Amino acid sequence: MLSILLSSLFACSLWADQPVIIAAASDLAALEKQMRALVAGQELKFVFGSSGQLAAQIRAGAPFDVFLSADLSLVRQLENEGRLVVGSARAYARGRLALYSKSGQTDLAKARTIAIANPAHAPYGVAARQVLRARPDWAAISGKIVYAENVRQALQFAESGNADAALVAWSLVKDKPGAVLLPESSHAPIVQGLGVVRGTAADADRTARAILFVDALMSK
Repeated sequence: MLSILLSSLFACSLWADQPVIIAAASDLAALEKQMRALVAGQELKFVFGSSGQLAAQIRAGAPFDVFLSADLSLVRQLENEGRLVVGSARAYARGRLALYSKSGQTDLAKARTIAIANPAHAPYGVAARQVLRARPDWAAISGKIVYAENVRQALQFAESGNADAALVAWSLVKDKPGAVLLPESSHAPIVQGLGVVRGTAADADRTARAILFVDALMSK
């Protein structure tokens, strides 16, 4: 009995030492420090990527505890599939799109290359494509588009000079010279959603701490 009890206590201590792993959309990368400060004393590990790819990893069994998506519908789908804690799917933010150019080239007609996140799995890429397709010169600029894995990589393309301009999340460039906030009416709303990933009995401690993080994020 004593050995079983000691083994159980040792396992619990291991779980308590494990960080809460947060799968977060790339537009949140610039806010990592602020998010860490929400739960003092808690160890958090952030994995940034495109929302679609992160959702696919959750379906494949990746050990995430929280999903911070740039698209609420992806979170709803996972909840309906039984992969999230029931009732945890909620909207937490509205994303905004921005045009960024390191050189200050904001005339896309003159840009040689335009970087956007891949619309196949990145919500900001979907919004960027909507903005570009609405332009009268879409046929001319469509061949200039360079697709990035996620919105943060699209920004890196523009910062490195591999693209003349990029359509990215405002959260990533709001403090950068050369960033222009685009009208929200120029694309469908970017409603960002979150959810707590359903874990096993062994993950109960992390799940509880994940809920604490989400509650802190959703507080005033």
